[in-house]
Amino acid sequence: MNRKRIGTSATAVLGCMLAGAALTGCGEVSEDLGEAVEDVEAALLDGTDTFTIAGHTVNVSCSGSLTADGPTVLLLHGGGDDLTAMTDFQEAISADRRVCSYDRLGAGASDQPDGPQDYAAVGETLTGVIDAVADGEPVVLVGHSMGGLIAARYAPDHQDEVAGLVLLDATSPTAVADIQARIPEDAAEAPAMLRDQTLAVFAGENPEQLVFTDGEVQSAGDIPVRVIQHGQQYLAAAEPEYGQGLEEDWTKGQNDWLNVSTDSRLDTAEDSGHYIYVDAPDLALEAVADVASRA
Repeated sequence: MNRKRIGTSATAVLGCMLAGAALTGCGEVSEDLGEAVEDVEAALLDGTDTFTIAGHTVNVSCSGSLTADGPTVLLLHGGGDDLTAMTDFQEAISADRRVCSYDRLGAGASDQPDGPQDYAAVGETLTGVIDAVADGEPVVLVGHSMGGLIAARYAPDHQDEVAGLVLLDATSPTAVADIQARIPEDAAEAPAMLRDQTLAVFAGENPEQLVFTDGEVQSAGDIPVRVIQHGQQYLAAAEPEYGQGLEEDWTKGQNDWLNVSTDSRLDTAEDSGHYIYVDAPDLALEAVADVASRA
């Protein structure tokens, strides 16, 4: 966060308010008053508030010290969740550093999207949030599931905004093709239902209307990256016929995400299901601290 810029803006605005707008330079300050006030409000945010980003209202929560060393940590919740799912995790991170989270369009208290979204559309909102809470300085993105997929797709094209990544059981970069290949189209009963429902979600039938598209993992350079996958084989337990194969596909996807950086590492949360930040909070917190300290 550019605290010097925000502090200078706040001082200039306050000086003109106290001394009177007739002072030299105060006309320009007055024109920028709205922007400066928004910068200050975002920097001082401690709790939950809304910001207007690209014409939409976005719900944002921030906590932790403004003077903490290191980049701001920005949490991205999973699909079907909202920022409240990560409240305890955010509180734990805030003990040592500045951390924020937000509801993506279609989730929680944020506006609904105008229609189907692609990665560029959700990235536009993400950029707006970064600008609001970190004044455009690089942040560490911590994404769970679908949030991890969004973070990892965003980072390569926005290397000035992203200082590091923590991917918590992030959705595979080849998730669509994986389920199409793993469960045949002529499958019956429960497997057929699982296939159809999952592909519908990937096609945009989810609260955020995000349309999932597969693709090779692009590089974000040498930023520090931690990838953590679940250890409890819950997919195999839930789907006896195809579940073990789905677990293998998921593990391959986690290994694929390592290609997002030349400085990446994969860990397995042995006793955790999909919600790693709930089932294995110590490992998740250690990864965040590690990446933030090296970012």
